[in-house]
Amino acid sequence: MALPTIQSKLPDVGTSIFSVMTQLAQECGAINLAQGFPDYDPPLELQEALARHATSSGHHQYAPMPGLPRLREAIAHKTARVYQVPAPDATTEITVTCGATEALYAVLAAVVHPGDEVLVLEPAYDLYGPAIRLQGGIPIYVPLSAPTLQPDWDRVKAALTPRTRLVMLNSPHNPSGAVLTAEDLEALTALLIDTNILVLSDEVYEHMVFDGVPHRSVLQHPALRERAFVLSSFGKTYHATGWKVGYCVAPPALTTELRRVHQFLTFAVSTPTQHALADVLEANPTHDQELPAFYQPKRDLFRELLAESRFELLPAAGGYFQLARYARISPTESDVAFAQRLTREAGVAVVPVSAFYHNNHDDGLIRFCFAKQEQTLRAAAARLREL
Repeated sequence: MALPTIQSKLPDVGTSIFSVMTQLAQECGAINLAQGFPDYDPPLELQEALARHATSSGHHQYAPMPGLPRLREAIAHKTARVYQVPAPDATTEITVTCGATEALYAVLAAVVHPGDEVLVLEPAYDLYGPAIRLQGGIPIYVPLSAPTLQPDWDRVKAALTPRTRLVMLNSPHNPSGAVLTAEDLEALTALLIDTNILVLSDEVYEHMVFDGVPHRSVLQHPALRERAFVLSSFGKTYHATGWKVGYCVAPPALTTELRRVHQFLTFAVSTPTQHALADVLEANPTHDQELPAFYQPKRDLFRELLAESRFELLPAAGGYFQLARYARISPTESDVAFAQRLTREAGVAVVPVSAFYHNNHDDGLIRFCFAKQEQTLRAAAARLREL
């Protein structure tokens, strides 16, 4: 009997580089600075809240599809406080999702039709392109300007066509940590003002901004907010990436379309987890304000520890990643080969930045994650300085 054949929808896509490098780190006993997760626990009050709701409060059944009302109310208050804007309507403008990943996929599935074009600023998180293609959309890649990796709005303008459905933003940016400015948002507004083009703004690192520079959210710009899906992540904000809880803020009409997909994609997010997050948001609403002071010392320590190394460190204005050039160590080696050798021989796992390009463009850059304990960063840096 002949076996059925399958025509892959993503024949050129393999296992994510983050999983690959984490697996290699485990095999080699390397310090994992590749995948973007902390090696410390969420705040104790959040852990206690989860234990309370998971074991003693009876919150074991489906939550409402859009998210617990009390959690959505807390998100609305947080949004208004952080960005000094009118609070989004908790009933019609906020949807709790299974991480920002599900929110992003649901947005694309909701609004991108076959043949629609979606502008992606590269380098970009490796989910973006495949998720667009799975909807029949066409990713249009616009390179960010080297070496700052800021948008070139003339290039964006040249890439817009009558088929453009959506522009994707990511600030603070993964992998570079670059942040958008108020002028950037004004420039984008000028390009979109007389169009039907939507915006998807991935702002999961919104509270990790350094050197006194504020995060500029699309939610602060009325002309963009009315056409935008804005994604956030409790996993990033509370050092709990494994909880997979995020949310999307969007105008009512866009939220309706998002929920049409969300209800059939995951339907609802873990009920005790939502209650725990609501408890902590209500009891300690300013946790997010503490994150710059929490993460900037980690960034500064890691940069200081590598100052005497042969790596050339690029600026890191936000997020929890540090890009580095390795040309003074191995000028002709590909970033993939160098990352693999670094893991095997130096015992430190990193991510090659070519993985953030649809065509594997190689600028000789690797990405470190500094969301680690001090002893982890010191141990990794000691190994890296020996190169």
